[in-house]
Amino acid sequence: MDCKESSKRYNLVKKLKHNGFILSIVCVSVLMFTSCVNYTPKPLGYFRIELKDKTYDTVQIDDPVVFEYPSNVARVVQHRGEEEFFDIVYPQYNARIYCSYKNIDGNFYEISEDSRKFVYKHVVKADAISEQPYENPEKNMYGMLYEIKGNAASQVQFLLTDSVKHFLRGALYFNNRPNKDSIAPVAEYITEDIVRIMETAEWK
Repeated sequence: MDCKESSKRYNLVKKLKHNGFILSIVCVSVLMFTSCVNYTPKPLGYFRIELKDKTYDTVQIDDPVVFEYPSNVARVVQHRGEEEFFDIVYPQYNARIYCSYKNIDGNFYEISEDSRKFVYKHVVKADAISEQPYENPEKNMYGMLYEIKGNAASQVQFLLTDSVKHFLRGALYFNNRPNKDSIAPVAEYITEDIVRIMETAEWK
């Protein structure tokens, strides 16, 4: 083989290697571009929460009010201090409705304003706060249901009063970092119970 033929063969091999290198770059670029275009991020997933059917019983606590609560999924815990307090605890759902009773003694406006402030202190984190009034003149029962949308610490609060002697308020809290998407099913589940409390409550 003479030098001329050897040189031709060398140039041919060099050209093939060069073309192969360019082809590799083109293929990699196409793959990268295609993968970027077709990539769809998957939404966050949450564990499925089993929501049990509820059985309601009447509870008559030391405070002068009676109401129905879901006795098979929650328990009522009463404790005393300067004011009257009791909690409705949902152990399986890591949730608690903090309730307090106050006897009105010419200070209805102050008590009702304090209750409203408790609700609207969550406005910083809330997407919206809705107010649903409730009244039952036959029982001398009037109230308000507050639903707090978003990642607020409390998702639902309520109050019941006769405007003269009795004032009851409650607030639902979860014992974990607020996340509206993960706790939404349970918050809705417990909101049903809060509505039931309001509708069945009676002053003793």
